[in-house]
Amino acid sequence: MFRPCLAGLLLAMAASSAHAGAWAQPKGKGQIILKGEVMRAARGYDASGRPQDLRKIREDLTLGVFGEYGLTDRMTVQFKGDWQSGEDAFVDYAGRGPVELGLTWQAYRDNDTAVSVYAGYALAGEGRNAGYALPGVGQQDWEVRVAIGRSLKGTGSRWRAPFGPDRSFIEVQAAHRGRSGLPDETRIDLTAGSHFGGGWLVLGQAFGGLARGDGPRWLSVETSVVKNLGRWSLQAGWRRTVAGRETPLADGPVVALWRRF
Repeated sequence: MFRPCLAGLLLAMAASSAHAGAWAQPKGKGQIILKGEVMRAARGYDASGRPQDLRKIREDLTLGVFGEYGLTDRMTVQFKGDWQSGEDAFVDYAGRGPVELGLTWQAYRDNDTAVSVYAGYALAGEGRNAGYALPGVGQQDWEVRVAIGRSLKGTGSRWRAPFGPDRSFIEVQAAHRGRSGLPDETRIDLTAGSHFGGGWLVLGQAFGGLARGDGPRWLSVETSVVKNLGRWSLQAGWRRTVAGRETPLADGPVVALWRRF
């Protein structure tokens, strides 16, 4: 079930990200994103990928911060961390989630295409360091990620619909995450976004991953709308798990406040 759903989304779906990671920040420029989400799950995927009722509804609240700053035109430093609380049939928890620091190197860029490589280190916290794991499980992580992005210009195109986007982008990211205290993971993310008049941006994203061996797998999708207000932006959307194994079938709202500088 997981593989057909992932393949279908990779072929057919548009997806969402606060900032397309293939494009590094210019030197001296950056942004900070404050994000909140509330995920709720009454069912979860079992070891064979079939949805089953949980003993108790699982709820997870996450308040996160993401920041990036251009050290040079080709090197961007990134930071992310969060605070979490939640409960399920086995635990009731609150505490810091993982804190991650990393660097993105702009390997290639022209007017339309960008390729970047990211390397980061994360220190585990008292919260869920992986969505499928118990709070506090895990120690530290290392991640290597490759991102490829393509800008699609709509203005002036003969085939552009009257109410179509001014410009769009698509991006694919592939990552390996080495974990201490949890199984290593392979991840694939698909992102697409379209800019419309009046400062509106429509986003969607598919997040897919699998843990080493016969470990958990997951695929979630998120769609959102962003309103640009100068240096500030407001984002509101919804995320839902659509396939997986040994992972909760969760969904809920996502809101964020962006500040560019």
